[in-house]
Amino acid sequence: MSDQQRPAGVSPPVAAVFASVVFIALSIGGLGVVSLILDADVIPVRGLGAIPGVVGQLLALAAFAGTLWWGLRADPPGYVVAVPCSIAAYLGEVLGIVVGALVSGADPARGLAAASRVALGFPGPVVALAALLAALFGVLLVRARTNGPRWRWEDDDDL
Repeated sequence: MSDQQRPAGVSPPVAAVFASVVFIALSIGGLGVVSLILDADVIPVRGLGAIPGVVGQLLALAAFAGTLWWGLRADPPGYVVAVPCSIAAYLGEVLGIVVGALVSGADPARGLAAASRVALGFPGPVVALAALLAALFGVLLVRARTNGPRWRWEDDDDL
């Protein structure tokens, strides 16, 4: 590349979407694997059903995506934006458990107990680590400056 400007990486909104998909996949997969290894429930409080877990993941996803999109607006974005994304996803998961329990009509004490068990047990750190890795991936997508794949004969210099 002689005097041409290097191409930009993925645009911030697209990177935020890709990183969000990676986050939710890592989060759900990580929770499942760690739950299987430890032979423990993700939400160990009985009688809540699946709604608190689903709402927790949705709130964690929304908090992650919003924080990452905000962080990717910098030019160039720094990798340190992964830390607030991790914290936001962790807090979104914990708050989502409480909201999900209330929405499902469960006892508020059970919802708070479930949220505290998620926050202090293995699920909170698993969600936070998934968010950290996915946010680093999102920043990498924006910062990467590469050309698409090209064959040697496609270069204009050889014509």
